[in-house]
Amino acid sequence: MAAVEQHDPAGGRRFFQRASFTGNASEYFGIWIVNILLTIITFGIYSAWAKVRRNRYFYGNTVLLDHSFEYHAKGKQILIGRLIVFGFLIVINILSHAAPLALLVVWPIMLVIFPWFLMRGLRFNARVTSYRNVRFDFVGTYGGAFKAIFLGALVTVVSVGLLSPIASRWFYKYVFDNLRYGDRPFAIEPRLGALYEALITAIAIILAAVVVLGFFSAAMIGFGGNSMGWGMGSISLWHWMIVLVFPIYIFAGLYYRAAVRNIIWSAATIDRRHQLRSDLGRRRYAWIAISNVVVTLVTLGLMRPWAAVRMQRFLTEHTAVHVDGEIGVVFDQIRSTGSAISAEYLDVDGFDFGF
Repeated sequence: MAAVEQHDPAGGRRFFQRASFTGNASEYFGIWIVNILLTIITFGIYSAWAKVRRNRYFYGNTVLLDHSFEYHAKGKQILIGRLIVFGFLIVINILSHAAPLALLVVWPIMLVIFPWFLMRGLRFNARVTSYRNVRFDFVGTYGGAFKAIFLGALVTVVSVGLLSPIASRWFYKYVFDNLRYGDRPFAIEPRLGALYEALITAIAIILAAVVVLGFFSAAMIGFGGNSMGWGMGSISLWHWMIVLVFPIYIFAGLYYRAAVRNIIWSAATIDRRHQLRSDLGRRRYAWIAISNVVVTLVTLGLMRPWAAVRMQRFLTEHTAVHVDGEIGVVFDQIRSTGSAISAEYLDVDGFDFGF
C-alpha cells in the first residue's frame, strides 16, 4: 500500500497510508445499466434500491489499510425518505396554485425544517456505514445544523460570498466534530486563513480570465471584429466573451472545492490521535470533473460509469490516514468499545432524505 511521508510540526515524521479504489468501469457498468432499466420500468421507485446497489459497490471497493467499507442501508428506508420529501414538494406545488399567499408562510417553515432534514440524513448515512465491523455514528443536534446551514447560508448571501469561508468552517466543523467511529470522536480545526487563501485564489483566477478576455475583445474590435467573422460586431463579440467566462468560473469553483477538501480533511483527526490527509491536485480535479461531464454528454450518458469510477479512484487515492500506534492493536481497542454501539444499528432506524 502506498505511503506518504509528511513532516510533523513537532519535528518528527508521519507516514500516511493511502486509500485505494479497486472497482472498474466495466463492473460498475453492469450495475449501472440494470439500475437505469429497473428505475425506468418502475417509474422511479427502484431508484432507492439502485442507490443501495451503487453505494455498496463503491463502499465495498474503497480500501483503507487493507480493509474496505460497508454500506448497510435498505432500499425501503431510502424510498420512505424520498416519499416524505416528495410529499412536501407536492404540498408546496398545490399551495402555489391554490393559495399563493400561503407560500409566504410555507417557505420560511421549510427553511427552518431543512437543517433537520440534513441532520437526520447525516445521522442515517453515518449509521449505515461501517469499517472493520464497527459502525460510524453522527450525534449532531438541530441547533448545530441550523447554525451550519441556515445561518451559514445567510451570512454568505448577505456578504456576497466574502464570508463563505466562515460559513464553510461552521458547516464542516458541525459535520466532523459530531462524527464518531464506534465511540471515538472525529475533530477538526481548519485554519480560516487557509480557507480565505483558497477563496482569494479562485477569485483571482476569474478576474485574471476576465482581464485577458477583455483585452482580447478590445483588440479584436480594434482590428475589426466584423471582418474577422465575429458576427454582428462588438456586441456579438462581447457576448462571446461572456460565454467564455462561464467555463472559467466553473474551473475556479472546482479549483476552490478541491482546495477546501484538502484543507478540511487534512485538519481532521480521529480520537485526537489519528490524522487524516487529502492532497488532491486542484487543476487535475477540475480537469477530471469537467472532462467527465463532457464525455458523459457526448456519449449520451453511456460513459457515466467510467466517469464515476474515474472520479472515485482519484478522490480515494488522494486520501490517506496516519494511525498513531500499531494498527492491529488500535482497531482491536476501538472494536472492543465500539461493538456495543454497532450492535444497536443492526436494524437501523431512520430514513435517507437525499440531502
